[in-house]
Amino acid sequence: MERIGKYEIIRQLGEGSTSSVYLGFDPFAQREVAIKHLHRDSFRQSEKAGLYHQLMLNEAALAGRLEHPHIARIHDAVIEDGDAYVVMEYVAGGTLEPYTQPDNLLAFERLVEIIFKCTRALDYAFHQGVIHRDIKPANILLTSPKGQDIKISDFGAALFTATETTQLCGIGSPAYMSPEQVREQPLDQRTDIYSLGVVMYQLLTGHLPFEADSNVNMLYQIAHHEPPPPSSLRPEIPPELDAIVLKAMRKNARERYANWAEFSHDLAQAYRHHNLDQSVQPESAKFERLRSFRFFREFSDVEIWEVVRFGEWRQVPANTFVMREGDTGDHFCVVIEGELQILKNEHLLGSLKSGDCFGEMALFSTGRGARTASVRTLTESRVMIVRTTSLLRASSLCQKHFYKGFLEVLVARLDVANTRISNL
Repeated sequence: MERIGKYEIIRQLGEGSTSSVYLGFDPFAQREVAIKHLHRDSFRQSEKAGLYHQLMLNEAALAGRLEHPHIARIHDAVIEDGDAYVVMEYVAGGTLEPYTQPDNLLAFERLVEIIFKCTRALDYAFHQGVIHRDIKPANILLTSPKGQDIKISDFGAALFTATETTQLCGIGSPAYMSPEQVREQPLDQRTDIYSLGVVMYQLLTGHLPFEADSNVNMLYQIAHHEPPPPSSLRPEIPPELDAIVLKAMRKNARERYANWAEFSHDLAQAYRHHNLDQSVQPESAKFERLRSFRFFREFSDVEIWEVVRFGEWRQVPANTFVMREGDTGDHFCVVIEGELQILKNEHLLGSLKSGDCFGEMALFSTGRGARTASVRTLTESRVMIVRTTSLLRASSLCQKHFYKGFLEVLVARLDVANTRISNL
């Protein structure tokens, strides 16, 4: 096969019982793509042809709809009589499947970072009205073999909460199904929370929580048995990770995490407790920290991830000038941790704390604006530096939210100044 539609075929990436996946090239967009092509024999299996067709339609419906840094984009889809294929973003690092073996497990820090990004991506999808319904290691892709950036793929089994009143039965991967999927009960985001809990269990231990010699036996265990704690299979697993997995996998959906925010919060806390090198800030911790600040309250998750990528995080010793009056500048800063002072002519003007920004007036000066005040750390502090060039390359929505935040900061400062003047 040399071509599928307009796409040139480079090589086959994989093959399943119903479809093959190829690495292709889009000559118009000038990019590599992954193409999932439904086997023609699948159309002739009349008892399942309708199901396969519906799964392809599900993915086709998401083309251009889910735009998130940790979800594989769907670029194109063709569904015709006798032929169907979906064109997706090509993610080169492979799946998480190799890391589900006892002799090839991930470091705890890397594992938590990956699962955290999954929770944020699935939270985004849920707020777009989409429940994945088939979360498993094979559907979580790594952008590079040694990295921890991921893309969730294969939304063929997705449930569209705004439009679907009935649910397809007989889809999903038995080992990762939630008890409510097994019982064919109504589903919400907690079914994906359960499935991601199973993935986390497998990545921690190299084993599934329930192992059986048949799908029927597997489904019975999911519906009726409690999983053994991951630490019973691998004693060095930290207690907080044990607790997170078991809560995500509670048999009763009401006893699980109620939403993705709770799940991701506990993961971020676990990383913070377990991370030995506190000078290294993982992206999950950066995300969680920025999300907690009032300045970023109107930023979407996608925009927060953008800021995480282009912000420069620095640890600054106590009694150190971060900015000096009269110096030129092409950046502003956000205080992540610590206490800082604002000084003018060596006189104290005010203080800064976590979540405050400073130096933003440089953005509104022609050329490289001179600093009108100095900023010095009182305690050891951490700041995020955002350079003007980085902000100008950011998405228009990200820029808009920054500028709106700056206006709110300016108004607050004017209010403080007016209050001081009125008290003179």
